[in-house]
Amino acid sequence: MSDNGPAYLPGDPRPDARIDRIIRVDQAGEFGAVRIYAGQRAVLRDGKAAELIDHMADQEARHLATFNRLVAERRVRPTALSPLWHVAGFALGATTALLGEKAAMACTAAVEEVIDEHYGGQLDELGEDEDELRAVITEYRAEEAEHRETALAHGAEEAPAYPVLSTAVKSASRLAIWLSERY
Repeated sequence: MSDNGPAYLPGDPRPDARIDRIIRVDQAGEFGAVRIYAGQRAVLRDGKAAELIDHMADQEARHLATFNRLVAERRVRPTALSPLWHVAGFALGATTALLGEKAAMACTAAVEEVIDEHYGGQLDELGEDEDELRAVITEYRAEEAEHRETALAHGAEEAPAYPVLSTAVKSASRLAIWLSERY
């Protein structure tokens, strides 16, 4: 704090509250991703898509474990919406997989595009005193971008009604982020 007052504006969350929100929403997002892939794997049991989903799901599980650790270490209140994300994530994954492998890939591409933007915004906000969190988000952002590129390379844009599906998944992802930061 300087002689002129705090370095944030009235109505802004305190800097420590902002870090709590970042950890809370990222933990919720990784939990949602794990559930989406679980739903997809429940439907897509064999083939190349199943192998790709397994690889991405393994990375998401590692991401979730890291954010679970950060929630515990920093005593951050997790989102109260976890039961909703448990069901909604699985349902989104299973529903898109029922539409076919390309629709499952379209779901992944859409979610990961939003997450890339989201993580980028967080990196812009983080101070120099958050080296560990910055490193985690930077690493995971790169892996999420890899997931998006994998999905696009495996037919995401060829999914039935791709523009509609992509827009719906992106909108739902943005809403989930907004809610999980706050609740």
